[in-house]
Amino acid sequence: MSALRSLLRGSIDYAGLFPPAGLDMAAAVANYASYRDGADAWALGRFVAPASRIGEFESAAAGLLPPSPSPAPWRVAALIGANPAADIRVLGELNCRHAADGEGAVTADVVEGKGDSVEAVERLLRLVPPYLQAYVEIPITADPAPLVAAIARAGGRAKVRTGGITPDSFPAAGDIVRFIRSCLSAKVPFKATAGLHHPLRAEYRLTYEPDSVRGTMFGFLNLFLVAAYMADGLDDREAGRLLEERDRDSIRFDDTGVEWSGRRLGLEAIRRSREDGIASFGSCSFLEPIGDLQSLGLL
Repeated sequence: MSALRSLLRGSIDYAGLFPPAGLDMAAAVANYASYRDGADAWALGRFVAPASRIGEFESAAAGLLPPSPSPAPWRVAALIGANPAADIRVLGELNCRHAADGEGAVTADVVEGKGDSVEAVERLLRLVPPYLQAYVEIPITADPAPLVAAIARAGGRAKVRTGGITPDSFPAAGDIVRFIRSCLSAKVPFKATAGLHHPLRAEYRLTYEPDSVRGTMFGFLNLFLVAAYMADGLDDREAGRLLEERDRDSIRFDDTGVEWSGRRLGLEAIRRSREDGIASFGSCSFLEPIGDLQSLGLL
């Protein structure tokens, strides 16, 4: 297995329902089924859907799910809204309907919510039962350490928004580095979402419209490498430089590790960074990240 595959295995949580793709449920579910059966399924993570649309998801997926019990069920990450208790109940009912000897054909095992204060984080995580892993999206313009600490105390995970469909929705690179440092220090795994369609930092169209505005987007490869190198001792200044890296030739993968700017990272460090650090990233496209990796000669 190449180091790149170790770094990105199961990393792309497919969020085709959300902008800028904004697909209907039937199309998004059909895409997910196709990706699971494709040659690049190794990179595919969970299907992302609002908890309020779980019934719609279940109907659309009915003819596409694997036989139950399944050694490889579909896994769902559900976004919870204004009534978390009700949303969590819906997910429990989904899991009960598909329970079998072993695992059913589909399981909702992750919930994602938001918390902009220690109290909000604690209130949300108190509602999450043990069978669900919770991610809490937190703001990062101010020091996120108190919020990350609250997430750690409750056994949750953190989530950071790294972009959007307007230029002003992208955070500063330094804020992302500070967020990652806070998570690593508190031993809180995390995920990222939005604005991460492409592997490397560069200017891109922010939507799929022909007249779309352009903006400088973060690269998901940059982000995963930053998390891995920081966990291995890279300081914040150099982490910021790696997050801003645009030169594909400065990053070299092989079967035993990766090298950037004269720094070598082995497979064990990469594996630890995925287990204890960065878990995944949400993307409304699966084909675009994979296609870009191929175009860069990395796959």
